[in-house]
Amino acid sequence: MVGEVRYARSGDVHIAYRVFGEGPRDLVLIPGTLSHAELYWELPINQYLLKRFTSFARVIVFDKRGQGLSDRVGEQTLEERIGDVRAVMDAAGSAHATIFGWSEGGSMSLMFSATYPERTSTLVLCGSFASMAAEPWAVSRAQWDKFIGLVETRWGQGVLVPFNAPSRRDDQAFMQWFGRLERASASPGAILTLMRANYDIDVRHVLPAIQAPTLILHRVGDKTVPVEAGRYLAQNIRGAKYVELPGDDHLLQAYDQTTLELLIDEIEEFITGSRSGPEPDRVLVTVMFTDIVSSTERAAAIGDRRWRELLEGYLAAARRQLERLRGREIDVAGDGLFAIFDGPARAVRCACAIRDAVRQLGLEIRAGLHTGECEMAGSKVSGIAVHTGARISAAAQPQEVLPSGTVRDLDAGSGIRFDDRGSHVLKGVPGDWRLFAVTSA
Repeated sequence: MVGEVRYARSGDVHIAYRVFGEGPRDLVLIPGTLSHAELYWELPINQYLLKRFTSFARVIVFDKRGQGLSDRVGEQTLEERIGDVRAVMDAAGSAHATIFGWSEGGSMSLMFSATYPERTSTLVLCGSFASMAAEPWAVSRAQWDKFIGLVETRWGQGVLVPFNAPSRRDDQAFMQWFGRLERASASPGAILTLMRANYDIDVRHVLPAIQAPTLILHRVGDKTVPVEAGRYLAQNIRGAKYVELPGDDHLLQAYDQTTLELLIDEIEEFITGSRSGPEPDRVLVTVMFTDIVSSTERAAAIGDRRWRELLEGYLAAARRQLERLRGREIDVAGDGLFAIFDGPARAVRCACAIRDAVRQLGLEIRAGLHTGECEMAGSKVSGIAVHTGARISAAAQPQEVLPSGTVRDLDAGSGIRFDDRGSHVLKGVPGDWRLFAVTSA
């Protein structure tokens, strides 16, 4: 999945791009408001998108002028932007491709398709619109000016998340990543220039000129771009296929796994004529489960507000240790945290570090760890190893970090010390399991 960053020359501007895979057809991705040719594709859900797309296409990604790794510029026209798409395709050796634009990238995709029909094999739009100012979206200039004023004061803090992905606004790790993406993609002045220009873009007159087979996808409860905008595109592009997806989040990176699979399947079938579905990777990982001891009783004793504060402190401390020891957070359910590691020693040390850190909050946790083969499908991790780790966690005593014998064996030579806790029967997991408590990490 490694694609070297290269630069295409578009007039006097250098456009950063990358090429992934060697599929039989080309797929050019035109991003929404933000892009960064390196950072953007580090997020697991984006890596999963690439993995699925490269199973049936060669994927070309790029940073729009003024953003990411491309040259910083001032004001720019839509004509210049589509010239950048052509320059990237030329540099990548792509004679014609599927053009896939989402959100703000939709207007570029529409304009490119109409201007260069010979370079557009198919057109795919997701969460897109023809005009921001006109019906059916019809955002007033006063509303837009108020919004971009807020963007200016909070740029780099994940300011776009509450609007584009309300389901992730309380996800601290996601907010931090998105804030970093905002800062890396553009300065406040550059993003305001772009947003003001976007308000005036209107490609409604282009729609009848679209010749390429077109697929339009839109979430039915989209909180940013109303679904009527997607329906308008479908009604005014001759022969367009229109698919409504469930959900409210506009941001592609906030899609739940089920909806993401629907989106990819629809695109694959539209481009290739069939859908293969995901092929999960099976990889060896160490799973870690932690939860707070006597959480129900503690919450009842101190009240909901204080309990929420403690829970936030616990998760913040846990995420700091995950970042330090290269763990990957998979899920949070109440006070239960599920994470994975590519090394068992770091997993053990992370569990111990979380236990020690939250002690300062007056909390006690238990942790269970197991190493085994898991199925990886995007942000989803599954398999018997996951169930085993969860059952081991339930068997741990307060303040105990309890790995399986597999973890203990793999940590030989690490300097970590263990105390044998004997053989256990884990509910729903076949066989007897030898468990070991960590005494020194």
